[in-house]
Amino acid sequence: MERFNRIIEIDEKNFQAVVEPGVITQVFQEEVEKYGLFYPVDPASRGSCFIGGNLAECSGGPRALKYGVTRDYVLALEFVTPTGEIISNGARTIKNVTGYNLAQLIIGSEGTLGVITKIIFKLISLPKFRKLLLIPFDSIDNCISSVAEFFTSGITPSALEFLEKSAVKAAETQLNKKYPVSDAEAQLFIEVDGNYEEALNNDVQKIAEVAEKFGAIDIILAEDRQKMDDIWELRRGTGDAVKSISTYKEEDTVVPRNKMPALIKGVKEISSRYGIRSICYGHAGDGNVHVNILKDKLSDKEWNDRIDDAIREIFNLTISLGGTLSGEHGIGYSQKNYLSIALGNSEIQLMKDIKRTFDPNNILNPGKIFPD
Repeated sequence: MERFNRIIEIDEKNFQAVVEPGVITQVFQEEVEKYGLFYPVDPASRGSCFIGGNLAECSGGPRALKYGVTRDYVLALEFVTPTGEIISNGARTIKNVTGYNLAQLIIGSEGTLGVITKIIFKLISLPKFRKLLLIPFDSIDNCISSVAEFFTSGITPSALEFLEKSAVKAAETQLNKKYPVSDAEAQLFIEVDGNYEEALNNDVQKIAEVAEKFGAIDIILAEDRQKMDDIWELRRGTGDAVKSISTYKEEDTVVPRNKMPALIKGVKEISSRYGIRSICYGHAGDGNVHVNILKDKLSDKEWNDRIDDAIREIFNLTISLGGTLSGEHGIGYSQKNYLSIALGNSEIQLMKDIKRTFDPNNILNPGKIFPD
């Protein structure tokens, strides 16, 4: 799909764009910004990932808590079925209940139902102002416990990210750059945006008050574009940095945000009991925690003997807290045998039936998503 790389149209009057799936996400974002428009879906890999892949996984990223995920910006799709039909579904209207919404079914289907060839996006107005705060804490619990309080105080951040100390140190090493206050046990990145700077200044003051209530070590404000870009570069590089440490398994757990303290506490307890190392970071504002389990110094036998049981305990904990297995990474081959922890047999069977209807010859990503 690399040759499907055109931005076909940007309709600035209707706040829409027509795009092929091989367009790089960041390229698309920067192009629409020239028209004062905004495509807010913001995966860490935006500089290299394809728009089509974003749809296949229903990517989210840091700004999902305020702006939503990929599916919230798709009005219509053109896709090719596994049996060769070209299907156009959806419309260039905000309202549309004309039959089943097949476009939304394709989004998040991980390439198992069709090959996307064209997307019609809705866009929004580009916010005029942004402010980014970096807030270190002396404990993971204080850091995570503060998250729900920011929202109850009346603030809706455009991004609210969490990193524990080990993740920060890994990013420093990998990128050869220094985080401010990198010896803190945990840090929050909080971004606010909007069209009125005075309102954002009020938000910054409220954020500072909440952070101080939970024992923040410092509050670092970045207002100019370069400083914000430097801090975001460190955050975006965290995932690859952590994964470079050793063989790993990454779990994309997501829970209601007020349950995050219990999730992370439980993950650390499970990790300790199995003698494995875990590093947590992610999108705290929407409860999406990336749990990276590292082989580190374990022998191959120790790793293989422990990893499956540890992951099952983490997933069972996540479900017990009202969460689910994947917020934005999908299920794929690596998580499919855990799917029954979150979904019942009837639900899985219905999904299999849908797959069989679209793909009777089982030629698109066979063996993906569903348990063996």
